[in-house]
Amino acid sequence: MTRDQAREKVIFALDTGEFAHVQYWAETLSDKVGMFKIGKQLFTACGPAAVRMIQKFGGEVFLDLKFHDIPNTVAMASVEAARMGVKLFNLHALGGYEMMAKTVDALDKEFKGGDRAKVLAVTILTSSTEETLKDVGIEHAVPDMVVRLATLARKAGIDGVVASPREIPLIREACGSDFLIVTPGVRPSFAALNDQKRVMTPAEAVNAGSDYLVIGRPIGDAPDPAAAAEMILDEIVAG
Repeated sequence: MTRDQAREKVIFALDTGEFAHVQYWAETLSDKVGMFKIGKQLFTACGPAAVRMIQKFGGEVFLDLKFHDIPNTVAMASVEAARMGVKLFNLHALGGYEMMAKTVDALDKEFKGGDRAKVLAVTILTSSTEETLKDVGIEHAVPDMVVRLATLARKAGIDGVVASPREIPLIREACGSDFLIVTPGVRPSFAALNDQKRVMTPAEAVNAGSDYLVIGRPIGDAPDPAAAAEMILDEIVAG
C-alpha cells in the first residue's frame, strides 16, 4: 500500500466545540489525513460552518451525527447532510429497515443517480459490551447483533456500516467486499485505549478489511499531531 492510499483511509475525529480549532486542524492535518469527522459536539456548537471550514482547506467531511428518529425525519435530515457536500454521514441501524430504506430512497430522488454522500449505518458502539446490550434488553452477543444490523442495512440499500474492527471479517462475509466498513476503536501502538473496548491497531484494521479508520485522541492529544499522523501512516504502510 502506498502512503497516499494509507492517508485516504485515515479519518481524524474533530473532538472539539471551538470553531477556532477547526481551522487549526484543517491547516495542520489537511495533507496528513483523508477526512475529518465532525460529530455531535462540534456540529451542535458550530453547525454547518464547521463543515464549510474543512472544505475551504480542501478537506473531506464525515458528518457523524448518528440520525435515529422516525423514517421521514431521518430521510429529510439525511438529504440536508448530503446537500452540504459531505463525503460520509451516518444513522443508527437500530432505527430499523423502514428508516434506512426511506433515507436511501430520498437521497436517490434528490441526487437522481449522481454523485452523493455515502450513508453509513452505526451497528453497535465500540464502547458497548455484552453487559451494555443486556442492560437495554438485547440478549444477543455483540458480534451477532453487529452482523444482524449490517445485513439489515445492506438490504435497505445503505452503503456501509460503522463497526468495531473486531467485527470486520464477520461483516465482510455477510455483506460482501463492496460494502464500506468504517472503524472507530482504532488505536496505534503508541496510544492509550481510553474508553474504547474493542480495538485494533491501524495496520491490523486495514489488513482485516477496513475501508476507513476513525482516529481522534492519538493524533489530537499528541505533542506533535502532524508527526503522530505520520507515525500512523508508517504503521499502515508497514502493515
